[in-house]
Amino acid sequence: MGLSEFYGPPMEKRSAIHLLHEAIDLGVEHFDTAELYGIGGANETLLGEAFADRRDRVFMATKFGPTRDFQTGEFTGLDGSPENCRRAIEASLQRLRTDHVDLYYLHRVDPTTPIEETVAAMATLVAEGKVGAIGLSEAAGDTIRRAAKVHPIAAVQSEYSIFSRDIEVDVIPACLEVGASLVAYSPLGRGMLTGRFRAEKLCEGDWRSTTPRFQGEAYAANLALAEEIEAVALAQSCTPAQIALAWVIGRGEHILALTGTTKLEHLKANLGACDVELSHAERITLDALAARVMGDRYDTWGMAGING
Repeated sequence: MGLSEFYGPPMEKRSAIHLLHEAIDLGVEHFDTAELYGIGGANETLLGEAFADRRDRVFMATKFGPTRDFQTGEFTGLDGSPENCRRAIEASLQRLRTDHVDLYYLHRVDPTTPIEETVAAMATLVAEGKVGAIGLSEAAGDTIRRAAKVHPIAAVQSEYSIFSRDIEVDVIPACLEVGASLVAYSPLGRGMLTGRFRAEKLCEGDWRSTTPRFQGEAYAANLALAEEIEAVALAQSCTPAQIALAWVIGRGEHILALTGTTKLEHLKANLGACDVELSHAERITLDALAARVMGDRYDTWGMAGING
């Protein structure tokens, strides 16, 4: 997502493609995009060009549901209807330059379309060979269970990090029940857990500045909490980002950490988290932080779309 929008200006195409190719060479296989990442489907278009000659080396996931004006980028609604499912996959396949995606998510649950209808339409795409597996994003536990009765749900993508643990109550148990992997997005708290914002300000156009967690007193308090992660990292002789990622992937074999970056050095450092082992005492310290975090992770509009 960050290569094309939301965290500042889009990355220059040649540099972005070089980074994606470097990721593959480092052993990264799973790449996650969505119809709404970038005006006019820019992120899918980018991945399509980057992977055109190496499709067999990547596992591609994309998503549909939220709708935008492709010219202006304005968000126009949420549509989980079978008709939009069909329109979206055909357009995504064209932009991605492929005949199938390995994992297709409903990006947000449409409250006006029964989840059974949406998943049935997605299941048709599986039968046609256009989709390998079905996923849901930011879905409630009951929704996951209902969806799994229609077709196996391979993955559920939800925000999960040291600072965001609300899904442990209902979503993670539902994933275990239906056999779905949890794909944890924003495992670095949108950069907050890395310690970078003590010395760096958000750039103009960065959507994080619209979220309560990155505003005013809450922002200052949360950055102070992040220093406790830095202390653990200092003791481990690694980076705070590696501690945050190690915490997520250590929560269970069914949990994957989905990270994003525009810098090769950060990519390499993030992959180093696989070699970090947290002690019991360190986990206790980190586990206590979420209850002290201030502010919602999205604005009012964004919060309305989660736990659907």
